[in-house]
Amino acid sequence: MPEGHSVHRLAQQFSSVFVGERLAVSSPQGRFSAGAAQLDGATLLSALAHGKQMFLRFDNDRVLRVHLGLYGAWSFGGDATFRGASSIGAPRRVGETEQASDEGEPGGTASFSGPPAPVGAVRVRLVSAHGWADLRGPTACEVISPAEEKAARAKLGPDPLQAGSDGSVFVRKLTSSVTPVGIQLMNQSVVAGIGNVYRAEVLFLQGINPWRPGRQVREDEAAAIWTDTVRLMRDGVREGRIVTTTAEARNGRPKRSAPHYVYKRTGEPCRRCGTPILTGEMAARNVYWCPRCQAE
Repeated sequence: MPEGHSVHRLAQQFSSVFVGERLAVSSPQGRFSAGAAQLDGATLLSALAHGKQMFLRFDNDRVLRVHLGLYGAWSFGGDATFRGASSIGAPRRVGETEQASDEGEPGGTASFSGPPAPVGAVRVRLVSAHGWADLRGPTACEVISPAEEKAARAKLGPDPLQAGSDGSVFVRKLTSSVTPVGIQLMNQSVVAGIGNVYRAEVLFLQGINPWRPGRQVREDEAAAIWTDTVRLMRDGVREGRIVTTTAEARNGRPKRSAPHYVYKRTGEPCRRCGTPILTGEMAARNVYWCPRCQAE
């Protein structure tokens, strides 16, 4: 499932290429025809990411709420003014990168006569004068009111990537519960945007066992989790992928060859102490940790 940094990259891309544009909105698949009709011909005012959800706000007081979930993805295309990624989300084809061209370079063709024929089950298609975006396979895709957007966001915890997010809210929630910290970090009402990768990597960096109850996490430790999460997720927005290791930990290898400390490294030696990495099931998801660096 795309984690918060990917959704923020999506919001940035929509802001760059669609905000201020009058959009033709359709549902080639047909499952979202009623929702598309509410948005067709409206102008996109803003794109906001909150955790793993994105809210596209239109000038007719309607909001498109999208949660990609496990299988959702956006694909993009357009003319030479249309910049950014060719696709963001999961899954992507083997070998396909998120970035369509070199950073900052135009990603489209010299002219735009319209989008290509839909490929696969396209739930929503947005078309401007310069490009298009197709959404496939989302967990949630609905048109809501601004009041409903406010209510949906009120259920979410603070987003480490939003300017002005209050980390003290996260600290208070985490340290006041007996629920293991590894479960709480995946709870979007505690903190919005963290997924399985960031959970594993942040807890390793802080030397905290994922099974430790929240009430046994000191406030300064919880604050450090928040600070590391902000740093790593900002890196993720910039890089377009999650890389948590330092150059020293990679021993000169490229980022792609050794991006993580513990995530999906079961049985491999810890990059710090050499102890084999463990994995276990936590709330129906795999969790990874070093039993020495993250002792109880």
